[in-house]
Amino acid sequence: MKKNWVKLNLFYIGKSKKHQIFRAKQWNSNFEKILKQPVYNEKYEKIGYIKDIFGPINVPFISIKALPNQLFDHNVKVYTKLT
Repeated sequence: MKKNWVKLNLFYIGKSKKHQIFRAKQWNSNFEKILKQPVYNEKYEKIGYIKDIFGPINVPFISIKALPNQLFDHNVKVYTKLT
């Protein structure tokens, strides 16, 4: 199964107790497959994973859980893989 890299166009909303909350600026129904997928920075280093997708279907909120002991820069460009 081939995986394609996808840049997520996200707007930072804020931080909850355990997650970083973003809003998708653009959304495609194919992106629903990214739930529970790892996310990567521009250097393709794993920085966390998508914990939840919720809210309006056309521009949902995305909750990202950072890896343990990792500082999460909310200005980082986020990438994931579509299966």
